[in-house]
Formats: sequence, C-alpha cells, structure tokens
Amino acid sequence: MQRFEIKDTFYLDGEPVKIISGAFHYFRTVPAYWQDRLEKLKAMGCNTVETYIPWNLHEPRKGEFCFEGILDVEKFIRQAGELGLYVIIRPSPYICAEWEFGGLPAWLLQEDGMRLRISYPPFLRHVEEYYKVLLPRITPWQITRGGPVILMQVENEYGYYANDKDYLETIKMYMIENGVEVPLVTSDGPYAESFNAGKVPGALPTGNFGSKTEERFAVLKPYTDGGPLMCTEFWVGWFDHWGNGGHMRGNLEESVRDLDKMLELGHVNIYMFEGGTNFGFMNGANYYDELTPDVTSYDYDGVLTEDGQITEKYRRYQEVIGKYVKLPQVQFSTEIVRKDYGVLKVRQKVSLNDTLAKISQPFSGIQPMSMERLGQNYGYILYRTRLHTEERLDKIRLWGAGDRANILVDDRPVLTLYDRELLVEREAGIPVSRNAKLDILVENMGRVNFGPRLELQRKGIDQCVQINGHMHNHWEQYPLPLDNIGMVDFSGAEEDGGNGVLQETDALQGPAFYRFTFEAEEAGDTFLDFEGWGKGVAFVNGFNIGRFWEIGPQKRLYIPGPLLKTGENEIILFETEGKAAGTICLKGEPDIG
Repeated sequence: MQRFEIKDTFYLDGEPVKIISGAFHYFRTVPAYWQDRLEKLKAMGCNTVETYIPWNLHEPRKGEFCFEGILDVEKFIRQAGELGLYVIIRPSPYICAEWEFGGLPAWLLQEDGMRLRISYPPFLRHVEEYYKVLLPRITPWQITRGGPVILMQVENEYGYYANDKDYLETIKMYMIENGVEVPLVTSDGPYAESFNAGKVPGALPTGNFGSKTEERFAVLKPYTDGGPLMCTEFWVGWFDHWGNGGHMRGNLEESVRDLDKMLELGHVNIYMFEGGTNFGFMNGANYYDELTPDVTSYDYDGVLTEDGQITEKYRRYQEVIGKYVKLPQVQFSTEIVRKDYGVLKVRQKVSLNDTLAKISQPFSGIQPMSMERLGQNYGYILYRTRLHTEERLDKIRLWGAGDRANILVDDRPVLTLYDRELLVEREAGIPVSRNAKLDILVENMGRVNFGPRLELQRKGIDQCVQINGHMHNHWEQYPLPLDNIGMVDFSGAEEDGGNGVLQETDALQGPAFYRFTFEAEEAGDTFLDFEGWGKGVAFVNGFNIGRFWEIGPQKRLYIPGPLLKTGENEIILFETEGKAAGTICLKGEPDIG
C-alpha cells in the first residue's frame, strides 16, 4: 500500500510528485476506445487521468443503478492503473461539465420544492443514498488500498453557486463515512469570492482557468495554507452551442505558454485531453440572456479530437511536458480507422402520428404535466387535445414550458416556439374546424448545467396551455424518451419492391421517423452528414448518437466504429420539422464548423 499526502507539494510515499493530468470522461467515449485514449495520454507525458462521475447516468431512476458498459467506472480505473497512471475522481453530486443538468438526475424535479446543492434535507438524503452505492465501488481503488486513485473532489465550482458551508461539510462527511481516505480537493474559479465561498476545511483549494497562469495562481496561493498550486481545469478550448456561428477554438501559442508556466509553478489537469461526445440527450445548456443548448460533439478543441485523433496541440504540449519529465515510450494497441460508407437513401419512413401507439402510452389529465411529473427524464413529449370550444386558433401561450414546441393542427405544422417565445402570447390566426386535433410536441433541449436556473429545469409543460385567452383543459400526454426506438412501426411504410428503396423521399409533413440501412465489410469510425435535414436525433443500431440541427455549427455526427457491425447496419432519424433530404451520407472526416 502507498501513502499519498499534501504538504508543500504532493508526496507519494514521502517523495515529491508533480501531477500532470488530463481530463477524459469515460462516459463520453465508447469503452472499446478507453485503452487507446489512455495510452495516448501517457505517451504525451501525463502521469494521471481525471474524470467526473455523472450521477444522472449511474442512477437513471431513483434506486436503480447502472455500472455496466460505458458506465463501468471500475473497469476504467483498472485500465488506467494497469498503464501506470494515477486517477483523480470527481464524484460530487454536481459536475457541470456541459452535461445534462450538470449531472444531477432529472427525477429530483419530481418533488415540489426541491432545492439543489444546499443543506436541504430531501436533497441531502438522495445524495447520501447515492454515495452509499457509488463510493464502495470507488474506494477499493484508492492508492491507500493498492489502487491508482490519489485524489477526490468534494464539490465542483461551488463558489460560483452558493456559500453554504454546512452543505460542503456534509458532502465531505458522506465521503469519509463511505471510506474515502485519499486527500480531498475543491475546485473553483480563480477569484477571491469563489474561493471564499467554495473552500472547506480539510480539502485543498484548486483553481479552474484557461489563461493568465501566474495571475490566477497568485489569487489561489493564500487559500492553500502553504500547499501546492494546482489548476484542476486548465481549459485548452471551449464548447459549442447550437447556432454559435462556428466551432470554438483556443489560442494554441498562449495555451502552450500557460501550460509551461503551470508546470513550472505547480500542477495541472488539462481540460479536456479528449472531450468525446454528448451521446443521447446528455448535452447540457447555459442560460444567461437566452437558452444556449450545447451541440452533440464535445470536441472542446481538446488535445485529442472528438474521435481521438492526435493534434498539433498534442505535439506542442508533449514538447512542453518533456521539459519536466522523461517521456515514456508507448505502443498504441488499438487499431482505429476512419471509413467513408457513402450515400444512403431512405428505405422506410413513418410519421410520429402513425406509430405513436406503438412507442408511447398516454396519460390523461385535465391540465398538462411536465415530463418529470410523468416519470420521464429526457427526449420529447406530445400533448394532444381537441379544440372543442374554438372556432379559430388566434392566440396561444404555453405556461411553464421548456424548451421548444412544434404545434400542429390536424397533423399540419402551424407554429414553432422556442425558449422565450414559449413565455408570451403568440398570434396564430388560424381558422380551425370544430373539434380539430391540436398536438404540441415539446423537446427537452438539455437542462441547464450552471447557475441558479438549475432549480427551474422541469421540461414539457408544467402549468397550462392558454388558447384565445382561456386555459384549455383535457389532454392526452405521450412521453417520448425514445429509449424504445426498436418499437417504431415501419410495417406500413411504402417501399420500392425492386430494391427496397422508397421512390418518393420527400419529407413527411410533420415529425417523422426515417430508416436507412447499409452494409459494412469493415467497421470503422464514420461521420453522419445530415445536410438537407432539419432538426432531430439519430440512432445507430439502436444507440442514440445524439442530436442534429441544421443551424450548426456541427454538421456531422460522430459514429464510433464499435457501434457498427460487419454486415447490415441500421440508422433511424427522428426529424421534427418536416425537413428531410431523402439521403444521408457517412463520411470519413468530421465537420464541426
């Protein structure tokens, strides 16, 4: 067993050690590629890997836990240890990370009055029960017990959120009670106010920043009580949100200089070494003046690309790190190829309306209810009613709604509302027949992952729908998490009897599913080009690879080779705008704007 300590610097069995770490989130990369990314991390000169742990994935429903496949964190830790890497674990309930709801499980919002990340007993009870399951899986891997884990984080950027010291002490107590023995850290923005609010006795304060190393460390130093200086998130790039105009890129020359100074003065965790992908509906969002949901790619302009390719940044960082440590010789063991599979034509298509009964069972209610109140966490929800008292649809307002609504009358799209448009009365001016069918398809675009709006993240419609000045009652509510994509019924879809390809590939009028197939002689990484398509989500062999949206900046979705198989593969797009090109293309290069 080994001893890891914090004094004037970090010590391993009495010998000083410089932490040179890279952030790599196991849940953003398919497990078949973990080894490759860890080997590249080591080859660059890093001796440590850091990862968050997302509560919302590990406990998707209250009391139901998952630690398999892409969530097998123990396997990830073991692989890192076998390569001789140390591990920093950040298991705090909240992770930010541009991740859906900052990693908090959406089922917390089922409870009225829920308060997050403070000393609110119902929230703390959920955290305590989660830690009793999670931490016994992590603590055996501590360096004090022969494993590679050297540090754990108490909370994440808490000084940006609140200053409840009792809460921080409670989280720290839960960790210690559940067997955490390695030193603890906190990480906060490099400002006195953040450190004052986010520090807790018994944990080393560290900073998160991407520039001005000397200036930032000077602010941090008084809070360390003579301990080491560490940047726990050295931001090497930034994340993209839909419609931001282009892929965010860092300044390489400044970044190289900052890394050099950081290693001269202290310790570093590079954020991100590899960003990976927000698979499924797991992208987060920010809300300052408006809602800005993040794209599917979490490339982050990282040291490796989203699909693990070595960059010029990697080579420059490796040169800097080589000034401080001897670079190891590492043989990369995973063969990875990029493949171009060409153009695929739509084979079958079916409207949401025509397959709705196969994929969702409705809940009836006088008033609409939010996703969370209906036991749904992610995806879409369809609200359906009859306009039994209206002769026109002149005005409509969705109270307590988020985030984006497609409104249809008798299956005809009439209005799309997004963000603040949901909060005001909108002029529709549409004549309707008595008893016309009204559908409102609401999409959860990704819950906010930062700031006080965390507590305001119920999705769907949480209050009422106002039509022509009065509340409209009696709704059928169809949850659409789309976790049962294999149940979509294409049996009635028209096919060309000659080759199975539809003769007519124009988009269906409203939300619809489109099915493609292709043969692969070899499975390789590829990128789904969705040019000509509007907005939606894509599934590859049943796996949700994430959202697409024509506004960019991301123009292609990454499909890791391990999701494909030799022989026939299936791709299904759910498109909500009635905009479809009839084809997609699988290309061998990314395009993230």
